[in-house]
Amino acid sequence: MEAKHSKYQRLIEHCKSLPPMKTAVAHPCDASSLEGAVEAARLGLIAPILVGPVERIEAAAALAGVAIAGFALVDAPHSHAAAAAAVQLVREGKAEALMKGSLHTDELMGAVVSRESGLRTERRISHCFVMDVPLLEQALIVTDAAINIAPTLDVKMDILQNAIDLGHALQFEQVRVAILSAMETVNPKLPSTIEAAALCKMVDRRQVTGALVDGPLALDNAISVEAARIKQIDSQVAGRANVLMVPDLEAGNMLAKSLSFLAGADAAGIVLGARVPIVLTSRADSLLTRLASCAVAALVADARRTSDKVLR
Repeated sequence: MEAKHSKYQRLIEHCKSLPPMKTAVAHPCDASSLEGAVEAARLGLIAPILVGPVERIEAAAALAGVAIAGFALVDAPHSHAAAAAAVQLVREGKAEALMKGSLHTDELMGAVVSRESGLRTERRISHCFVMDVPLLEQALIVTDAAINIAPTLDVKMDILQNAIDLGHALQFEQVRVAILSAMETVNPKLPSTIEAAALCKMVDRRQVTGALVDGPLALDNAISVEAARIKQIDSQVAGRANVLMVPDLEAGNMLAKSLSFLAGADAAGIVLGARVPIVLTSRADSLLTRLASCAVAALVADARRTSDKVLR
């Protein structure tokens, strides 16, 4: 077993070699969101632009004992306006990532998905947890546990591709996706097994690319080589998955929280499928988890820069 947090520490150390990511921080009006942004800046992960009511941001910084004198400030009267202004900074090319401050997730994502002024792409927006599970040697991606409640098959195709792209940004040697259900056989009475099988065929037809994908798989035979052997599952993914794709948000939420509260895992969060990566933190997140979320976003942003250079 690796030491707790070792995967996050390696991730953060690696990102110190990258240029700081210009990040619009929406409504950082409490101690935890300011401390996360300031520490991420100190480590060279981000170059924050603090967006919100300037007087409240400065008061919160003073109360928390956090120095923000060197950071850019963009005044916005309230949280909705801060979300809109942060998104506008991205649209103007002044920021290459968004970070949630002390506003509700719905407020930030409402500005992101606005058809007129948001950051939509052709790809469906989805959420990934990058989990540091002490029992596992490598970080584990869990998707989607925060945005898409009951995704249809076409939405799942985008969720899958987003997660695969994230695995490459995190420099997984090989991305191995288990599409989870309650069983490992296709059962017409359980729609998630049929959709898992369809997604695997989409991979065969290169509608989704970049990974080894298998499903349906139950959780035990997705992560345990012994469970897969006992059930005689012949698969390059079974027992070795580093991405777990869940059938719906309820399953994903319960899986992620089970890993956190029963297995001692930490869960860095990122939203993908928009024009830029979005650091989506929780009020309960530790400082290290907030930093890891910034590091994940920095790697995604760097992968996009590299891709843009190749396309040119």
